[in-house]
Amino acid sequence: MDVFGEALKDQFTKPPAETLWVHNSYDEPEEMPVDVYFRGEEEMPELELKALALCNGKVLDVGAGVGSHALILQKRGLNVTGMDISGPAVTIMKQRGLKQAIEGNILTYKEDTYDTLLFMMNGIGLTGSIAGLKAFLKHVKGLLNPGGQLVFDSSDLSYLYQEIPFPLNGYYGEVSFRYEYKSIKGNWFKWVYVDQKTLKDIAQQSGWDAEIVFEDDHDQYLARLTLSK
Repeated sequence: MDVFGEALKDQFTKPPAETLWVHNSYDEPEEMPVDVYFRGEEEMPELELKALALCNGKVLDVGAGVGSHALILQKRGLNVTGMDISGPAVTIMKQRGLKQAIEGNILTYKEDTYDTLLFMMNGIGLTGSIAGLKAFLKHVKGLLNPGGQLVFDSSDLSYLYQEIPFPLNGYYGEVSFRYEYKSIKGNWFKWVYVDQKTLKDIAQQSGWDAEIVFEDDHDQYLARLTLSK
């Protein structure tokens, strides 16, 4: 069952949705306000607004949710497509007025090419691990037009380990999540948060130039990756 999609449907059709819980592999479950996915431009943090300002050309908003970022880009006149792995999310995107929305998985997607690939709200984490990120940076080269770019945010999770030891096996930013909504739990899925130094090292090894465009006060940063010349 698409637990996340059910919460989005309820928020869209009969708000407010009930509590969406996010279980994780490192701490107690956290409550996720579902209305955050339906934000307007005036409610978005500076990091996200800067990311939108970087977008140009033909844009693919990956993990677009209900299309909040894509709708802003569409309003600005960009040729933007929203992609999400959740069928209900894609349906809502279309109902909210997004002209181009597709259900798909960027890790296997090969159907088109773009000038900008946008990943918001730690969306690059869907690569799941450091190894997954490296593989993705290789795969995604085939999805970019000449001069294209990846725009995404991530964060350094080292602050989580002030009172607990760093994991002995694997990178400390590799975690797992599962959603719970109306007492129904979804499957666990892997996610990765990557610190700036590790990102720059991986990018360089993979043939990319990584630019840190913005940092906020919560260990989050905005990155722009372009293929090395």
